[in-house]
Amino acid sequence: MRFSPVLLLLLLLLMRPDGARAQGSLSGVALDSVTQQPLAFASVFLANTTLGVTTTEQGQFSFPRVPAGNYDVVGSYVGYRLAKRKITMGASPQQLTLQLAPIPNQLGEVVVRAKPRRNPDRAANYQKFVTLFLGQTTFSRQCRIRNPDEVLVDFDADKNVLTASSPTYVQVDNQALGYRIKYYGLQFDYYFSKNLVKFYGQPAFEEMSPRNEQEQLQWEQNRAKAYRGSLTHFLKSVHDNQVSAEGFLVQRLRMVLNSRYARADSLRWSLFRARRNTGLSRADNDSLARWGKEAEIYSTLYTAARPIDSLRRVSAPAAQVFLRFTDYLQVTYSRESPDPHYLRSAVSNVRIAMNPPTEQVSQLKLLEPEVEIQPNGQLTNPMAVFTDEYWGFEKMGEFLPVNYLPPASAAPIPTHP
Repeated sequence: MRFSPVLLLLLLLLMRPDGARAQGSLSGVALDSVTQQPLAFASVFLANTTLGVTTTEQGQFSFPRVPAGNYDVVGSYVGYRLAKRKITMGASPQQLTLQLAPIPNQLGEVVVRAKPRRNPDRAANYQKFVTLFLGQTTFSRQCRIRNPDEVLVDFDADKNVLTASSPTYVQVDNQALGYRIKYYGLQFDYYFSKNLVKFYGQPAFEEMSPRNEQEQLQWEQNRAKAYRGSLTHFLKSVHDNQVSAEGFLVQRLRMVLNSRYARADSLRWSLFRARRNTGLSRADNDSLARWGKEAEIYSTLYTAARPIDSLRRVSAPAAQVFLRFTDYLQVTYSRESPDPHYLRSAVSNVRIAMNPPTEQVSQLKLLEPEVEIQPNGQLTNPMAVFTDEYWGFEKMGEFLPVNYLPPASAAPIPTHP
């Protein structure tokens, strides 16, 4: 018997283990930290989820069903600083108080200043931020920042670092996945010399209203596609001891710096910029190929798949699972090809760049001795890992809330009748 793609997707969604995870209730009150008076109609949300409410006239809030896990509870109110509390949810009800500190009123002082000089580089810096923050995947190209005037960008020439922040939040509408994301407390840094992007904040997700059933179905398909092969999908497979079954191959990648690294790194960065701006000449390609040979000197890939015990530690008796490994990991997801817009830059392995991969290949580095993996594939400390290659390419376009529940099977949904 054959199922149509639409019917198969609906069956998979109905088979999701929504009730498999323990849930508990969370309630509390939002107060002015100075007067201790309740804050009516303040926004309270669980960061990185679709769970958000508005307080009552008495400042009270309630979340009847919160899946088990670790969360940041965030309170937002006009004229106040963000308040944040970390909680661990289980099956038992919890209560908490959010204390929001008022922003000092500076209207009492009248200061006359000269009109600030317009920054001629603001547009270019902002566009650079947009490209790096949203990403360049097919889904990222369907994302839009709706309040660009709330984004403050700055370039530090001495440190060669581009930064961005917002006094309120950055609103991103993702038309590919059907989410509206309000990114509170954004701290964004791009280090040009290292080609390294870091950003952090407390995003709140809202479900967008589809125009019709077809668009809702497309969103569900895109969300499942964004999940498959993602870091969250991989970490959940490690937690559940299903790495191979879920389509992942994990290999050890050892990086050993040598005395020629500084020169090679400088060369690859100059060529990377040339490729972005004007394309590479034949001489540039020859230099790039030579750099690729040098790069092989300080990176070694071990072809054997890493056993599960070399990736995680399971504690007893609580059966907590901790991500723990040495060196780097190269993680290959074999069930989907890379996004059509994915092109490996000069920062990556040149031989692979010249032969586009048919699988999604990523790198993972652990920045702490170990970090706990929650049952949903989230880390208790997301800053404990560094990702590169394909996972580094995916950004806001594939950004899913932590309470997203994928179809029962993470295998791709067939598109043929």
